[in-house]
Amino acid sequence: MQLLTLPPSPALATSIRATAQVFEDPKSKALLAHLEQVAPSEASVLIIGETGTGKELVARHIHNLSARRNKPFVAVNCGAFSESLVEAELFGHEKGAFTGALAAKAGWFEEANGGTLFLDEIGDLPMPIQVKLLRVLQEREVVRLGSRKSIPINVRVLAATNVLLEKAINAGHFREDLYYRLDVVSLELVPLRERPGDIIPLTRHFLEVYCKRLGYERATLSADAEHKLRHYSWPGNIRELENVIHHTLLICRNGVIERDDLRLSNMRIERADDSPAVDDSVEASLDRLFQRLFDEQVGDLHEKVEDALLRSAYRFSHCNQVHTANLLGLSRNVTRTRLIKMGELAVNKRRSVADQPEVRALRLSI
Repeated sequence: MQLLTLPPSPALATSIRATAQVFEDPKSKALLAHLEQVAPSEASVLIIGETGTGKELVARHIHNLSARRNKPFVAVNCGAFSESLVEAELFGHEKGAFTGALAAKAGWFEEANGGTLFLDEIGDLPMPIQVKLLRVLQEREVVRLGSRKSIPINVRVLAATNVLLEKAINAGHFREDLYYRLDVVSLELVPLRERPGDIIPLTRHFLEVYCKRLGYERATLSADAEHKLRHYSWPGNIRELENVIHHTLLICRNGVIERDDLRLSNMRIERADDSPAVDDSVEASLDRLFQRLFDEQVGDLHEKVEDALLRSAYRFSHCNQVHTANLLGLSRNVTRTRLIKMGELAVNKRRSVADQPEVRALRLSI
């Protein structure tokens, strides 16, 4: 099994980064094959994926497979700095360049010289910094804040984003020329829910790690527990899986993790971007919902789903039966019958005065 892990760090305890990555699922194996092809080159790589899918792990693997493997690998979260400090952090500053700059300091580009610089959450960079970053990539030199002297650099840049930069470009939040400079090669990390073959191998890795940390004997998963893990949607991806296993071992002491020992979140995360390239299609979202219902073993599921669909369509159509029927491709009689059965539509056994034949005839004659 191909396993990637981050170097041990106290900061990982509170990080949202994935600390392990495997390539057992067919989609992950295809990603690994592509990664191994492009890693030895000097091309810039744009890594796309949701938070917690292991973007930094992939970047480190690219670095380790390249000729720069013995040089520095520097990872920077572009969203972690205020707009006023990000320029100094990236490009460095001279003494007195701003209040508090008591000494000259090299930026991250200089720190990574000869090696690889990983710019995580590149979409969070302010537009003015994007202009300067583009210049650095083109000229291969940096100018520290407060200086006029350029410093040559030799750095391979790997960038990552959890949003589609094409949409950020259209919204005027990201420079198109910088995008093309970064996107020489693109690698897409699909969410954990879309690569179920990785879930159990990752689970076993985290079981081993946390059993050692907690001083426990070896723990195993029951078949029902494995089924529950495979069919959960994992909105927090690999990092959420790690947290679930850690918590489960704290409350499970008999060495066998059962289905009910797993505490999975009911929180729904609304994604700002609904494009299938990063998030799911409508069909995939429905499939995850059905999998959750199957997992919860809800009785009379077919009827409950039909009722929920009809009720939503009826309200979407502002309680108009004809529009509801057209929306669902049903006849009006079938729609009306189901609405009455569900209690959404009252049945008037007595016709109103206005509906009586004599009144209708009088209205027509008038």
